Amino acid sequence: MKLSRRFTLNALRVFEAVARLGNFTRAAEELGMTQTAVTYQIKLLEDFVGDTVFIRKPRDLQLTESGKRLRPKVTEAFALLSDAMADALQASGETLEIQSPPTFASHWLSKHLGDFQLQNPGISVRLTRTMGAIDCDRIPTDVAIHISDKPWEGLVCHPLMKLDYTPMLHPRLAESIGGINEPADLLKLPWISDTKDIWTGWFENIGLDPGQIRHINLNTFGALDLQANAAIAGHGVAMLAPFFFERELASGQLIQPFDISIDDGKTYWLAYPPARRNAPKVRAFHAWISGMLASAPALSSETRKSVTEAAGT
Repeated sequence: MKLSRRFTLNALRVFEAVARLGNFTRAAEELGMTQTAVTYQIKLLEDFVGDTVFIRKPRDLQLTESGKRLRPKVTEAFALLSDAMADALQASGETLEIQSPPTFASHWLSKHLGDFQLQNPGISVRLTRTMGAIDCDRIPTDVAIHISDKPWEGLVCHPLMKLDYTPMLHPRLAESIGGINEPADLLKLPWISDTKDIWTGWFENIGLDPGQIRHINLNTFGALDLQANAAIAGHGVAMLAPFFFERELASGQLIQPFDISIDDGKTYWLAYPPARRNAPKVRAFHAWISGMLASAPALSSETRKSVTEAAGT
């Protein structure tokens, strides 16, 4: 039996739009249809499935169990169709859109993207800074660098690296208390990091009470570059990753008093939609960034090993 006689693709397209937008009216506007036509297409789909796909409430629209099972594959199928059309219409060249946390974008990725483009001259790059959990609902068009203790649900995720953190500060701030000679001296200074769990764990690991920490009220939403700028300005001690701030340490803008570090239990992931897994530009970027990070001198040998193994997946 022909596919068109088994069910209508138009009904599936309407289902995808309604499920994504959560509203019949908005789906009708997006598709250029009347709400009656949208309702009719959903009815055709439910007749074919033999079950309802939506639970209609006065101010809410929910997927039924049948709808929940249907949605992921339908979404992926239309994404594949969109990719096929984009590839067919593309005359020459490609643009890779990369979403990245601010510090990774400004302190590492932007400094190395030129190498990627030299190796892949047919691919242009659009880099956008995102704020982690705040933008977690924004599914990447192509790829995203995602920081989390577990993979991003619904996306293909490759582990890239884990970072170690250690206290850093401006040398003048250290001089203001006669220098930092032992970890307890850091308790005499204000702390600007809002990564509380990290610096708490750092002090506990060396046997000091983190309850004595005097921190200033600075909410950077986890942006390490903003915390580093505040530390460079002499406002306090920041819990930072040496991986990002090699230049500042080398120039003396920041100092790392102790060779003691702690990880935050989170992983940097390369994430992309399943429909993009075979896109040449995505595969090229995965191979490039895995190779670059595997040879990064600021990463521990254990992290480099895990990145190298991940590059083969």
